[in-house]
Amino acid sequence: MIRTATPTDIPVIHALIRELAAHSKEPQEAKASPEQLHSALFGEHPAVHAHIATDDSTGEPVGFALWFLNFSTWRGVHGIYLEDLYVRPTARGTGHGKALLAELARICVARGYERLEWSVLNWNRPSIDFYEALGARPQDESTVYRLTDGALRKLGATKGS
Repeated sequence: MIRTATPTDIPVIHALIRELAAHSKEPQEAKASPEQLHSALFGEHPAVHAHIATDDSTGEPVGFALWFLNFSTWRGVHGIYLEDLYVRPTARGTGHGKALLAELARICVARGYERLEWSVLNWNRPSIDFYEALGARPQDESTVYRLTDGALRKLGATKGS
């Protein structure tokens, strides 16, 4: 079962994010606090959305998708950028990941969005195989760049021309 996250899901979303970071071999990068997640998802101006996958028999959360809107200047419409998709190892292979992606695809179709995009770590072959089996294709004509920490602050302190 897939459902829209509610404020009471913040503790489980936080725990799943930490599990995902450990799975991604970067546990030190999971710095978001429950308060930050609550504000981003349910604050005055929510900018992100989340869906929860639950076990069919127990109703316990076993995974989540956290996403936000992006915009294609080429297509002239919004799309969904999937920031995180994670299903606990004990629940993998039971359709929860596919169901989460299908829910986001349904949202795209219903709202006229033309893209559902995400990134996957190059070493994560099981996830790559899963996504490709659904019909997703890598977009290898560009590379994601990121500014964080000191480099972000340094550039942010630079005066514009």
